[in-house]
Amino acid sequence: MAPGVTYDYDPHDYPPFAVTVDVAVFTIRDDALQVLLIERGNEPYLGAWALPGGFVKIDEDLEQAAARELAEETGLRAGSWHLEQLGTYGAPGRDPRMRVVSVAYWAICAEVPVVRGGGDAAAAALTPVEEIERGRVRLAFDHERIVRDAVERTRSKLEYTALAAKFCPPEFTIGQLRRVYEAVWNTRLDPGNFQRNVQESGAFEKRIEATSAPPAGSAPPARRGRPASLWSVSESTVLDDRPAMPLERPPAKRRRAARRKPTKDE
Repeated sequence: MAPGVTYDYDPHDYPPFAVTVDVAVFTIRDDALQVLLIERGNEPYLGAWALPGGFVKIDEDLEQAAARELAEETGLRAGSWHLEQLGTYGAPGRDPRMRVVSVAYWAICAEVPVVRGGGDAAAAALTPVEEIERGRVRLAFDHERIVRDAVERTRSKLEYTALAAKFCPPEFTIGQLRRVYEAVWNTRLDPGNFQRNVQESGAFEKRIEATSAPPAGSAPPARRGRPASLWSVSESTVLDDRPAMPLERPPAKRRRAARRKPTKDE
């Protein structure tokens, strides 16, 4: 309200209305696209799995609220992820408490540390996206729709950007990068064609010609041979814009074996 200006209305004449934020955080673990979930510690949906999120405070903007809720409910701190706004969800009845509109975000995190439930979250855990897509893990509110929308946004962005590199360490092998695409698209890619795409795209540049050991966190080579070169995103590449690396998403050629439901990280 502007200083010195009064309005002739009673706020109690209007139904209660709230704004929340929900965040779908994705990472690659065990060669599968996984999303970070929390187990709700309060009603409604007590004990159900859901996305991290909560009500926006009166004195904070949306991204601040998203970062705060992630830190409170999972321990994940700002600066370790790529964060983008996904969309707004406001169907009547999506929250049984009151009329609630949620602004959803999606994030990519190269390495999610051990997470623990906090705030009003009883637990926090990673679960394969495929478990949600197959209906094996049910989520509270309309969070399944949000996850599906965020997954499709991620998959489509990998077709025309270098955003896949956000799933990797700052320096990575082409093999590591290919496994990101395979995990997100849930399909197999031809290694030779993929390497040629990367080399010709201009979106990536070779940093180290060859390494004597695999990068931290990567699987050891299956057999001895020429060490893999390390790459990084080119300085001229904008990760979330078009870096001249179009990759057509192939149809899924495989389905992974069923995985168990999320468990609490110890």
